[in-house]
Amino acid sequence: MPKDFRATTLERAIGRQLAGWRDERELSLTEAGQRVGFSSAKLSMMENAVQPSAPVDVMALGYVYKVPTPEWQAVVLRAQYAERARARAGGDGLNFDPAADFANLVFEATLLRAFTTDLVPAVFQLPGYTNAVLQDDDPVRTARLAMVREAWATRLTDKDPLAVQAVFPEAVLRQVIGGPRVMKAQLLHLMEVSEHEAVTVQVVPRGAGAYPAMGSPFTLLGFPHRQHNDVAYLETFIKGEYVEEPGLTEQCALRFASLRETALGTGESLELIAEAAADL
Repeated sequence: MPKDFRATTLERAIGRQLAGWRDERELSLTEAGQRVGFSSAKLSMMENAVQPSAPVDVMALGYVYKVPTPEWQAVVLRAQYAERARARAGGDGLNFDPAADFANLVFEATLLRAFTTDLVPAVFQLPGYTNAVLQDDDPVRTARLAMVREAWATRLTDKDPLAVQAVFPEAVLRQVIGGPRVMKAQLLHLMEVSEHEAVTVQVVPRGAGAYPAMGSPFTLLGFPHRQHNDVAYLETFIKGEYVEEPGLTEQCALRFASLRETALGTGESLELIAEAAADL
């Protein structure tokens, strides 16, 4: 394994799948390693994506765990693609949907920086607000957003909670989505979560004029492992996309820092949220 190895999100998804197979069979790392002929250390590194999972090793695990053939074959194909992508240093994941995987990254992250332009950040959305946004015609995306909320809520009670920094323009507060009752509940919820020590909410006021990253929402995730680079997540109604190239994620980090400087402080932002709620 190269010393500068950095796992892609596809390789991390493969690792989670391998860990899931073992957990379903209630095997320890030692027990599973003995069955397949791996050391427990190697198996742990594969599951945690601190080393690549070779296709032949994935195949061996699928066979030993008695995973249905189509299921392990699909993961082998992903491992093969990841291997080829690493060799040519680029490429999108085969049969890998970042929008479906995003909740997993939220659960694994230690820092989430969200910049939205017209909606309350996904981690803070109430179900009624989400349903109003999607107009009940996109059940798959609704379910995915629910998973994102649940991942964040789960991490909020951890000893080491996920830190969330959110920035959005004042227009987000004034767009009455779902009617006054739904919107007021959403704003009150936003006020409530902003009081948590792991959460920072800042609003860019209408009078700020042009501001960094205007019109370009993104979420930037940071992780505890050295082998896991920051990941920027971008989403449209068509698809979600991960950006993992360090130079690009650094640009996102710089834009976010500038956004925080442009936005109101947390106290003034909270006052603005309260004012918008009172107006409904």
